[in-house]
Amino acid sequence: MVNTSAIRERFEAVGHKLNERSRRLFAAAEAKTAGPGGIAATSRATGVARSTIGRGLKDLANPGSLSGAVRRPGSGRPTLTAAAPDLLNDLRQLLEPATMGDPERPLLWVSKSHAKLAAALCAIGHRISKSSIPKLLERLDYRRQVNRKTLEGSHNPDRNAQFEHINAAVIAMQAAGQPVISIDTKKKELIGSYKNGGSDYRPEGCPDKVNVHDFVDKELGKAIPYGVYDIAANAGCVSVGIDNDTAQFSVNSIRRWLDVMGRERYPGMKQLMITADGGGSNGSRVRLFKVELQKLADETGLPLQVCHYPPGTSKWNKIEHRLFCHITQTWRGKPLTSRETVVELIASTTTTTGLTVRCELDTRTYPKGIKVSDEEMATLNIKGDAFHPEWNYTVSPKAPP
Repeated sequence: MVNTSAIRERFEAVGHKLNERSRRLFAAAEAKTAGPGGIAATSRATGVARSTIGRGLKDLANPGSLSGAVRRPGSGRPTLTAAAPDLLNDLRQLLEPATMGDPERPLLWVSKSHAKLAAALCAIGHRISKSSIPKLLERLDYRRQVNRKTLEGSHNPDRNAQFEHINAAVIAMQAAGQPVISIDTKKKELIGSYKNGGSDYRPEGCPDKVNVHDFVDKELGKAIPYGVYDIAANAGCVSVGIDNDTAQFSVNSIRRWLDVMGRERYPGMKQLMITADGGGSNGSRVRLFKVELQKLADETGLPLQVCHYPPGTSKWNKIEHRLFCHITQTWRGKPLTSRETVVELIASTTTTTGLTVRCELDTRTYPKGIKVSDEEMATLNIKGDAFHPEWNYTVSPKAPP
């Protein structure tokens, strides 16, 4: 790989002392020394056009063609900005995001390609081709850039305090030898021959063939992976639903974790702590979620301490970056052709840090639209914490009649 930074440093050190011919020969010598790709790298590092470097290489190959005459400073065609002083300002106005959609502007709601920018400038009287646009954009400090996920919406003033509250509660529970689980629903996945993000190794020229359109298969439908992640054990338990993502489905997934993993690992379990997102089927405002938790507490005799992450902070939930991201890596580039494929791929997920995952298919139906009345809510044995009781509360078993 050509070291463009070294070429740039050498050129900046002597370039201002060189005349036109010496600058051309210097750039040609750098390109020749650099080897393959040297012309392009030297052009980027020095700003000398590739065609000029090509002429310099011809001069180096035939030194006799060089004459003693050097063009006088200032000779040649004037630069675009010298011939049209308002060119940069007009280009800046075209690029300004605030002008997009203004009916008075010549460039309306189109991508800012070189050809379209050049055409817009020509339409207002400039003489310019698309090949000249990149250099002008560099002078204006414009670069092509991708979107960056940084906006999280409005921040609750107690957001960081809630994080600290959850962290302290988790440490206390783990110190007492009690389980702490993180729960959430992973993105719903189409079942069938559909394109799946990422890539995987295949024989050259033999990619997996998938459907052109992503219309839902009425027979196979979607897979709804709901995960329960044991933070201390670094172990996941995933239920793959085929019906609806409801509060009943989420609590049944917790119930299943208790049956197949939780009680075995924590034989002296006296309490269970659950960390969850602020929204979705296990959201802090979902009444049915609290009703189902009450049923689970009554069945198991366990107090369930629940802590929700503040709105808009689901990415901080442990299950997201300790379980779900590794599942996505496991099935990258693989079409999820059947429910069994989904289950097997999730169950095969492992990491070098010791992650293990158990996965089963949940074929039960979970109806949507179940309403919970105020009277039913009043019967629940829920006690909110002093700090944000809507986010932090404990569901205890009801006293036997």
